[in-house]
Amino acid sequence: MSVNKMSENITKPVDQTAALTKQKEKVEVEDMVDNINKKTETNKYRNLYVIIEQVDGTIIPVGLEMLSEARRLMNDFNKKYSLNEKVIAVILGNGIKHLCEELIYYGADAVIYADDTKLNYHINKIYTKVIAQIATDLKCIEKISPEYSKEFKRPRYMFFAADSTGRHLSSTVLAELESGLASDINKLVVEDIDFRHEHKTKGQMLTFEKTLMMYRPDFSGFLWTTILCLDNKNPEIKRDYHPQACSIIPGVFEPLEKDVSRTGIIEEYIPEFDTKDLDIKVLSRNVLKDMIDFNSYKTIISFGRGIKESPEENIKLIEKLAKLLNAEIGISLPISKKPFKLSDKMNSLYITPERVIGTSGQKVEPTIYIALGISGASQHLAGMKNSGFIIAVNPDENAPIRNECDVFIKGRIEDVLPIMIEELEREKINQTKEGASAVVGTV
Repeated sequence: MSVNKMSENITKPVDQTAALTKQKEKVEVEDMVDNINKKTETNKYRNLYVIIEQVDGTIIPVGLEMLSEARRLMNDFNKKYSLNEKVIAVILGNGIKHLCEELIYYGADAVIYADDTKLNYHINKIYTKVIAQIATDLKCIEKISPEYSKEFKRPRYMFFAADSTGRHLSSTVLAELESGLASDINKLVVEDIDFRHEHKTKGQMLTFEKTLMMYRPDFSGFLWTTILCLDNKNPEIKRDYHPQACSIIPGVFEPLEKDVSRTGIIEEYIPEFDTKDLDIKVLSRNVLKDMIDFNSYKTIISFGRGIKESPEENIKLIEKLAKLLNAEIGISLPISKKPFKLSDKMNSLYITPERVIGTSGQKVEPTIYIALGISGASQHLAGMKNSGFIIAVNPDENAPIRNECDVFIKGRIEDVLPIMIEELEREKINQTKEGASAVVGTV
């Protein structure tokens, strides 16, 4: 027998053994992953918790908006999965027990409240710890969802407001609960999704049940980002991420109509305080009114990136038009990022977050809304679409805002506004003359 032949005979069994070992390892991994994928859901994560903010004993509007969306989501959820999970409102403060029934009337199945003088003013560190305590408390769940209480660990989902308080609070609460958070969300869907990931699923296609798909507008509202908070199903790094949580943009969802026939469970939670956290005390609180009060104006003029060819001059034209119409001036979100070089006066007066109209700013409903150089991203449209009469000026006849307005003027701001201003000034002069004639005639 030749040396080469002998070498082949020796190598062949070794190769076969290696192949069998590799195949066995592959089967073991697949079986392990398959078992995880097919494993029935435990009762560790249940219900949707909505964190409600109140100021001086008044529920802020976004709280009722979140309850409305939570109600819709859980009605569909329970029907789809044949479950009985609850919408639980959580509210903290001092002397706020009377608000609990209101939350039931607006869609909550249950309310957990903490009423204590130490919670009179919002101090983020204290509120964070109390909410984290409530989120993992079993006693309240025994009364609210007794069928799920034995294995309950924490909420399945959590909602916060995407305002100055909620953005901060949501991040610290979820850090305390060691889970993920999606910010500034304006659309929510619960689905079972098939997902493959090198680390989370070890490259296998697995099904993630009851996944909260959280959508937010990006790139000024022209693209949507879907954010997921998924468990690690890879056996080597297995870890759960619950609750799946998000902060919701104010003004996106409509609150439900108040239904005083609704009943629910109201549970008081007695919080535990760390004495070190109580060293900081708020002695008084004064709420400053918004510098920009759109509600006081019947006409609002907003401008967007269409001012780009002559930013400073165009804003001066807009100022003149606003004065003639007794209108307030708003801006689109991209303008607030200061994309154009303007004088300090213009920047400080108009390029401010308070003037932003849209899901990242204010929601307005004037009698007349004039959109100048605004293409019509969904983010902006959501903030002004309920206006009585909408006029848009844009050189792009295919701009999305054309489908939302009552009058569309194709043209550049610097070409259209001088004509509008001239006509308004002429009309004003005519009205003055007519008024003077009428006065002379009656003398």
